[in-house]
Amino acid sequence: MKKIILLIIVSSFNLTLMGQGKRIEFYHDSIISFEQNISAIDSIKIDSTNNNIIINQRYNTRTFDINEVDSITFSTSNAIYPYPFGQEASNVTAEIIIQLNDSINIDDLTVNIPTLKFNKSWLFMLTQDDCLNSAFHQTWAAINGKPLSNYTNSNNQKQNSYNIGQLLAGDFPPESYYLGKTLGSTDGTGKEVRFKFTTTVYPEDLFMNSSETINPGYTDNYYRFMKYNLTWGNVREMVNYENSIAFHDVNATDVHNITDIYNHYLIVQDSIQLHLQNRGCKVLAEPNGNKDYVRAAYNYCSIQTMTAQNNSDSIFSRELYPYMIDTIDLYQVLIKRYFLDPEDIRARVLTELQKLKEQREAVHIGVHSTGSSMVTLLLWLNDNYGKDGNDSLWFPSLEEYYEYNYYRHNSSITKTQINDSTIKITIHIPSGQYFYYPSITLNVGGIITNQIQHITSNDAITGLSYANYNNELMINIDCRKFLLEHANHYVEQYEENSIQSNRDDALYFTNQLKDSPQKTALLNRINSR
Repeated sequence: MKKIILLIIVSSFNLTLMGQGKRIEFYHDSIISFEQNISAIDSIKIDSTNNNIIINQRYNTRTFDINEVDSITFSTSNAIYPYPFGQEASNVTAEIIIQLNDSINIDDLTVNIPTLKFNKSWLFMLTQDDCLNSAFHQTWAAINGKPLSNYTNSNNQKQNSYNIGQLLAGDFPPESYYLGKTLGSTDGTGKEVRFKFTTTVYPEDLFMNSSETINPGYTDNYYRFMKYNLTWGNVREMVNYENSIAFHDVNATDVHNITDIYNHYLIVQDSIQLHLQNRGCKVLAEPNGNKDYVRAAYNYCSIQTMTAQNNSDSIFSRELYPYMIDTIDLYQVLIKRYFLDPEDIRARVLTELQKLKEQREAVHIGVHSTGSSMVTLLLWLNDNYGKDGNDSLWFPSLEEYYEYNYYRHNSSITKTQINDSTIKITIHIPSGQYFYYPSITLNVGGIITNQIQHITSNDAITGLSYANYNNELMINIDCRKFLLEHANHYVEQYEENSIQSNRDDALYFTNQLKDSPQKTALLNRINSR
């Protein structure tokens, strides 16, 4: 990574930044303590009275003790864009106005939130343990149409693992290949919804702050592709694609001391928020079958959903049957998952699909390192039950499912008759702590699409799509606050590097938006390349 030293001029306690770069980095004890896109920083100020450096950002303000900043540099590497999770919309009131061709009696309409998003008939979830980089360069890469590699050198060393900086620079391992498509389902109206999963993080270990060597075209050796664990840059990009993170191992002195574990949860939470734009973590993936991690989580209300380690544990953990009544409140419920090889996962899927949907258990899989066999399984799910198959599958992260289930049981819906042919549906979507997926499906009985003149919404709704489903109207709404800015980032990335994968991403995130002049402008920019 090439660095250019930052020149600082102190004037009225303001720092004037002079130099070139895409990202500013603060270092303490040779470790990055702060990094940010320069474009997201409004000003940097020295508070000489308190010996602080104050950074005013677009969405928040950060303060650093000047004695804990050894050096400040500009990086000319590609900056890893962070979605502003800390400013996400919460407790949203969404309004949908439907104007019909003919008059309608509002009492003839029913509105409800279906059991599974997009009216899918079965649920698959994947949680990947141990903060392994294969979550990025294999699982995430396969789903999102990025390069894959299985390269092993003559010494039987795997050299197939890359980081986000290398990806953005086009510096790939040997024998890289592409699946030629992304993997996912649709939202029931034709819009792509990519598979999501959960990865655990390990913020107390220094490897998450490790640097990367970027050297496109260098072939004398490939040691730069021997990354075993995730870095913060890789995690940041994964959560940008709506994947989830989870607590796992912590550096407690005694991993059976509940108070010690609890205190380390607080340390880990602080680090996560530091690196992920104030995004908090509310998921625990139990490590090593150690139930003391679960007991400590019961004392930490920020951990709201948990998944077990052992397949056979029936004392603490519960199977998840989405269509059954006992899934109403999942707060701090330890949900069972299964560690199986890919062939046994297939068999489990096929067994569940032989049942009526109301009787199906969620297929919740736990894995550690992933490789070509997992890529093949993900491709099989896409081709048979996703967007290139019968489109029956919903594949969210555990965190997204937890939120959707919460919204389904706690949202309030009202209907208002505006005039003979116009109705308004108002949905209050309540939020818990660290909620980041304010998005639901509505089924409106008594209307189908050919009765509709047009549908509009208030500004709280940033994404909207609709279609017929079982002789009713299905409406999908997304209330994420920064969906437009998010799409714009990936359009800009495509404009800077017009490869097919970047085009796919630009279209994917732009198509999440509801119809608007801004969406049309983004599509025009994509199609003009």
